[in-house]
Amino acid sequence: MSADGSEHREYAIGDLAREFAVTTRTIRFYEDEGLLAPERRGQARIYHARDRVRLRLILRGKRLGFSLAEIREILDMYESEPGEAGQLRHLIERIAERRKSLERQRADLDQTLADMKAIEARCAARLAALRPGGKRRAS
Repeated sequence: MSADGSEHREYAIGDLAREFAVTTRTIRFYEDEGLLAPERRGQARIYHARDRVRLRLILRGKRLGFSLAEIREILDMYESEPGEAGQLRHLIERIAERRKSLERQRADLDQTLADMKAIEARCAARLAALRPGGKRRAS
């Protein structure tokens, strides 16, 4: 248990939604996908420290561009062999793959922006060569 007793702290769905700036619908979606499994007390969902950590990891994974299937795989590795070390090695590999993909996308974006700039310059030059009213100048 941590010094502040947070391991045994309970959270309502609204508490987590506010803390992580997501909707309760988002949290319920992650439950439906099997990524979160809160305790049930009647109709109430009771979340514990484990659920809070998992939600933080899910949201971080989404920000990094991982799919829910990839996030599930990473989360599940933590609880099975080879445990945390295996999870971390796998995560490092996935991050490297994602980084390479983003770098390729950035290169593609840079090329597209350069192409657009060149087209824009040609269009502006052509527009300047035209007379007002859409008529061409005599050559």
